Amino acid sequence: MFVRVKRSGSGALKHDYLQIVESRRDGAAVRQKVIATLGRKDELVADGRLDALVRSLAKFSATIQVVEKVRREGLHAHTARSWGPAVVFGRLWQQQGLPEILHRLAMGRQFEFDLERTTFALALQRLCEAEHGSDLQGSSWVRTVECPGFSEIALQHLYRTVGGFLCGVRESLEWELFKEDRDLFSDELDLVFIDTTSTFIWRDEETGLRRRGHSKDRRPDQPQVLLCVAVDARSWPIGWDILPGNTGDGKAFVAMIERLRKRFRIRRVTVVADRGMISAGTIRLLTEHKKAPYDYILGCRMRRQKEVKEAVLARAGRYQTVEGNLEVKEVHVGDRRYVVCRNPIEQRKDELAREAILEKLTATLEHDGPKAVIGNKGFARFLKISKGAVTINEKAVEADARLDGKFVLRTSTSLSAEEVARAYKSLWRVERTFRESKSTLAVRPIFHHRDETTIGHIVACFLALRLEVDLQRRLDERGCTASWPDLMRDLAQVQAVDLDLDGERYRLRTDLTGSTFETFAAAGVRPPSVVTHLGPAPPRPAPPTQLELPL
Repeated sequence: MFVRVKRSGSGALKHDYLQIVESRRDGAAVRQKVIATLGRKDELVADGRLDALVRSLAKFSATIQVVEKVRREGLHAHTARSWGPAVVFGRLWQQQGLPEILHRLAMGRQFEFDLERTTFALALQRLCEAEHGSDLQGSSWVRTVECPGFSEIALQHLYRTVGGFLCGVRESLEWELFKEDRDLFSDELDLVFIDTTSTFIWRDEETGLRRRGHSKDRRPDQPQVLLCVAVDARSWPIGWDILPGNTGDGKAFVAMIERLRKRFRIRRVTVVADRGMISAGTIRLLTEHKKAPYDYILGCRMRRQKEVKEAVLARAGRYQTVEGNLEVKEVHVGDRRYVVCRNPIEQRKDELAREAILEKLTATLEHDGPKAVIGNKGFARFLKISKGAVTINEKAVEADARLDGKFVLRTSTSLSAEEVARAYKSLWRVERTFRESKSTLAVRPIFHHRDETTIGHIVACFLALRLEVDLQRRLDERGCTASWPDLMRDLAQVQAVDLDLDGERYRLRTDLTGSTFETFAAAGVRPPSVVTHLGPAPPRPAPPTQLELPL
């Protein structure tokens, strides 16, 4: 039932009347029946009858009584816990089928605690507490979250889940999630984006997995592991690999391709990867497989690849405008197909940056002499040293100008040049995945002593990544522009406040602020009720007795 305003009369005699109306379903139709007409709205408000009626009805509503008493008397709660993130991500966790998958993988194992709840706690911690992602801190953090099963989680449960379970079922979990995703989205893979990154570990000693190598974190002093991830056109992670830290990008790329073929049995797909992956060996690996040849779109090293620098970029031809910041041109060298892409905006930026460098270089040579520029990496590519004289290398300047705002792609597909360029520009999806997995999800810092726990830690991070990508995709579809940090801050403001009133225990939900309501709607879950009756309040513990000390 609800109160409806009914307008009646005309002209000066037009008045609003309040009616109590009941809605009921009659087959496919909804019928409304007027239960009572309370009277004219202006008269009911003026003489206070409406307020009296509301107060009288409120006597029969425990929810209104609790809310009003809290506002009037300022009752103090005995617990307040974070509620919003657990509700939203818990819904996504269920929809991705993770509880059922984890229960199947844990079947036959003798765990005396709830493994699924502990795994969800590990993933949720990496979403909510990016800067405090250790298991030790997690054992205290779960006490601050209102979520079913979290109150039973202890530190040893987190350790055993990371090292004793997630590491061992990593490949099985990856395969189960891949099957679940294909059923969930019911479509075929057409594009797969692959990239790598490294993450260092706070340990001095090396192991078979933790090795020192080229550090993208700029920490060559620390051992590291290499992460290789593949995502589809929706930014959805479909596979990941954890490799020794001294593995090169090319070898990591090879390992991921073999993983796609053998583990996921993907037979036909176009692989999109950055310029660090291209080599004659990787191209043969992609195209010459008998059962599962892959097409590719690979970025080229414009400065290092001789064919690209001397044949592709030097080829004349008209660019086709795709959009305001993208122009494309197709070039064939033998049986090899290239697409040259140019961004006019970036072209102008590169030109201005080079002019600034040359202007500073000229001034430095005139005032400080050659010694001031020798060894400067910013100046090095424009210098010419001959018979003790240091001058500006005009040929190098011209060669650098040919690269302004450009990137070159090599492809085996039959896609148009425009489609090839757009597909490669979508590589930001996997790059955003790495930014999220290393910052928001806090893959690092990793403090674990053993390789097994390191792997388990990263698996928990990727489970969290799936939740984040899922929610972000849903928000994008709804046109929500809130930043991820703002969204998480708003969700964290949704608290569960427990209090006792007249021998009964109630749980109050704090107000929804910012983008919180839209986040709940995107996840497909209702916000918790403002007031929830939990049952009789437990007896309060007796105050400690005071000991009388002898005089």
